[in-house]
Amino acid sequence: MAIVLVGVLALMAVMWQRQASMQAQVFDVGRETMRELVGERLKRRGESTVVQLADALTNPMYYSDLDTIGRLAREAMRQPDVAYVLVFDAQGRIVHDGSGDIPAFGQPMNDPFAFEVVAARNTHTQSSDRIVDIASPIMIGDQRLGGVRVGYSLASMQRDEDSATKAMQQRLEAIGRKHVGWIALIGMALLALGAIVVGLVQKTLVRPIRQLADVAQEIESGNFEADAPVSSRGDEVGDLVRAFGRMSSSVARHDRDIRRMAYSDALTGLANRLAFRESLDRRLLQLRGAGRQLALLFADIDDFKRVNDTLGHDAGDEVLVQFSNRIRETVDRMGGEGAMLARFGGDEFVILIESVLSPTGNHGDVRTAASRLAEALVAELSRPIVVQERQVFLGTSIGITLFPEDASGSTMLMKNGDIAMYQAKVAGKNCHRFYSRAMDQAVERRVRMEQDLRGAWERGELSLAYQPVYSLADGQLRGAEALLRWQHPEHGAISPSVFIDVAEQSGLIETIGPQVLRAACEDTVRWQQAHPNAEKMFVSVNVSPRQLRSGDLPRQVATTLRECGLEASRLHLELTETAVIGDEVHASGLLARLRASGVKIWLDDFGTGFSGLSHLRRVPVDGVKIDRSFVADVLRDPDDLALTTAIIAMAHSLGITVVAEGVEKEGQYAILRERGCDLAQGYWLGHPVSASDFSQLLA
Repeated sequence: MAIVLVGVLALMAVMWQRQASMQAQVFDVGRETMRELVGERLKRRGESTVVQLADALTNPMYYSDLDTIGRLAREAMRQPDVAYVLVFDAQGRIVHDGSGDIPAFGQPMNDPFAFEVVAARNTHTQSSDRIVDIASPIMIGDQRLGGVRVGYSLASMQRDEDSATKAMQQRLEAIGRKHVGWIALIGMALLALGAIVVGLVQKTLVRPIRQLADVAQEIESGNFEADAPVSSRGDEVGDLVRAFGRMSSSVARHDRDIRRMAYSDALTGLANRLAFRESLDRRLLQLRGAGRQLALLFADIDDFKRVNDTLGHDAGDEVLVQFSNRIRETVDRMGGEGAMLARFGGDEFVILIESVLSPTGNHGDVRTAASRLAEALVAELSRPIVVQERQVFLGTSIGITLFPEDASGSTMLMKNGDIAMYQAKVAGKNCHRFYSRAMDQAVERRVRMEQDLRGAWERGELSLAYQPVYSLADGQLRGAEALLRWQHPEHGAISPSVFIDVAEQSGLIETIGPQVLRAACEDTVRWQQAHPNAEKMFVSVNVSPRQLRSGDLPRQVATTLRECGLEASRLHLELTETAVIGDEVHASGLLARLRASGVKIWLDDFGTGFSGLSHLRRVPVDGVKIDRSFVADVLRDPDDLALTTAIIAMAHSLGITVVAEGVEKEGQYAILRERGCDLAQGYWLGHPVSASDFSQLLA
């Protein structure tokens, strides 16, 4: 209401301002109209007088009767508002000016109006801000004897105009003051009306709504049984009060359902992260100072993503349900009283167990209980799960942290459990690990390594080494594999298996990968320019799964080849088998685009993944690299020899080149050549060397 009143008053103020503006406009228009009317009147009167004077001057001008001309001029001078009278001949020279001695006699007129006056054949009027000049020719028949000019002063007219407009302005101001009084009266009436309306609204609308707000505050605080106001009114406020009462009872009725939904996992029916966190905080508050222990177990399913990628998310959900049932049964059997199980999200489960009171009055060792429970869970979850009529072998990695030994707060306790679980993954999966302070140091080292790795290429710490690849048929050097090396300024050489994993998980590989690709292509072009025999030599570059998933790899490769000037067939891209089968449809499309541009695709570490030889028919590749684990045992393990022979035969039947890596003995080289392997690399053939050393090797 206040805003409405202010708006109305503002509108009235605008109206008053517009009225004042209109008064000013009326004043200006009136003054202008008055000036035009008086000027027109003066013009008509003057023209009439000048014409009569010209007629009277005809004979005196003809006979050059200066006395008569002077008398007539002086009579005209005595008329009101006349400023001057000039009688002139046909050449524009002054004949008489109404004075006694005629000082300007015979002189030409040189004022601004003179030119048009001399040339005028009829009555002619000109004006300025101070004078109105009216001229008329003196004629006898068609002969022009001269003319007469009479100048009328506008001073008196302006005085009359000022007097009249002043009176009009005073009248308009009086009318304006009267209107302002009426506007003020209307404004006061509106304010009084607004006060009355505000009072009515306060009584009939605001007070019931405030009562409802008080009840809503009670409901917000958790008191769902608060008494809602009752109203028998038949208007909209009464409807609102009754609807609020129904809503209050409905909220109380559904509160239990909402809490159950908010604190449980929809898929497995277990407690969720929120419920577990609240329960953990409550337990820790109860256990502080009680001398009791608590163990937190983080369980993460190993290789669960493989189920989603290969069998689909529906199968993944079914695996999660079966896993949760097995974990629940094991925890119920071995977790003891007060154990709690929750799903933390994805494939992570968390278990909370407490130390129990023994018959002797001492608390049992919670560390031993947690270890037994973890071992039972690892054994139980290692058993195969049947999903969509297929057996799935997974496993679980479990991290264990203890209260109050490892942490005194819930946040640190869960962080420590997550760290311990990660260490179980690093240890080989399908096992359990207890948290220790050394794990924090390992995580800290990993974070520091990630920080040091940022910008390492720009600082010149990262470089490429090239391992030669030879043909087994003729022993000739065919190409090189580009290998990334990191010389840390403090820690020296860092193992690629360590920092490549850090780069992959942190996303830095998406920056380092294109830099490695460009450097390898540039080095190859320099070798080809320096050594004609290296024109057909290739360079192979490893591509990470993260680069493959980004989808930008074909564009990066095409840009690099174009800018470096390297022939596409001289570049071989190596991808791991597991990276390709993670999303076979996506990978096949990308690899097909790369091969269409002329780039060769090799499948690295072949035989160690989950795909098998059948994937060679569905994934477009040009070569496979037999993993070094098979090559290492071909001399003493018949199974590895048979598998290696089968890979070579199968690949050749599909037109795929076979490369053996890790050749470190002459016997391995000989048996691989005997089995028809195409290319080989390894320490027996040549160690990784710098670009300059490799150039010398070509020479």
